[in-house]
Amino acid sequence: MTSVSRHDPQIDFPRYYPPTTIRILGAGHFGRLAAERLSRRFPHADFLAVDLRSEKIEAVARDVGLPVRVEDALSYLLTASLVDNVWVIPAVPLHVALRWTIANLAGYGHAEILPVPETVDAQVPNPYRMESGTLYASFATFICPDTCNEPDEICTHTREPRRGNLFQVLEGIRVPDYKVVVVRSWQLAPGVGGYPMGYLRGKLAEIQRQPASYLMATSCRCHGVIDAFAWKPW
Repeated sequence: MTSVSRHDPQIDFPRYYPPTTIRILGAGHFGRLAAERLSRRFPHADFLAVDLRSEKIEAVARDVGLPVRVEDALSYLLTASLVDNVWVIPAVPLHVALRWTIANLAGYGHAEILPVPETVDAQVPNPYRMESGTLYASFATFICPDTCNEPDEICTHTREPRRGNLFQVLEGIRVPDYKVVVVRSWQLAPGVGGYPMGYLRGKLAEIQRQPASYLMATSCRCHGVIDAFAWKPW
C-alpha cells in the first residue's frame, strides 16, 4: 500500500456543506453521540433521528430535544423522499450504503451479496474478516477516541503523521472481474460522519451504468467496511 495525497479540494470540501438537513439513522451509543454533537454544531439544521427502538429514540427526543421517528432506519432511508442535500448519518450496525444500493438495484435486475474475495485482505491495512464475508479495514491498531476530529496530518491518538486517506487506499484495490466503488464518509463533528443523499445517488448511478461484480466500501480517513455483490439487469 502506498501513501496518497491528502490535499485534493474536491475531497476535502463536499457539495451541500454545511448541512441544512440531517437524518440520523440509529439512536444507540453512536446515534446519541451524533444527535448531541451535530445539534450543537449545526443548531439551525433540520434534524430527524430514526430508530425502531422506542425507548432509545424517545431518550434522544427527551434529552437532546430533536425530532424523532420510531421506524427501522434502513426502511426509512428507502421510503422517505430525501432530496440530494439531505445528509445521512449512519449509526446502526449495518453497511447502510450497501443495503440501500442493493435494495435500489433490485428494481432493475438481480443483485446478490457475495463474500469479499480473500485477495483483498492483503491490499488493506489491518484487515478483519467477518463470517458473513464482510471485510473491515483500519489504519488503527487501537480503539480510537470518539473525540477524534480527523485532522489532516497528525493522528489524534498517536501524534504521529497520518498514513494517508483510507478511502483513497480502498479506491486502489484491484481484483480481477470486480469494479470498485467507495462511498466517502465526511466527518461533521468529532466521531460523527456521513454523506449527502445526492452523493450516494451518484454512486448508485455509476453502478447502474455498468452491471458487474463490485466491491463497495464506505470509509472515512482511517476506517472502512467493504462488501461485495454482483448484479445483472433484467
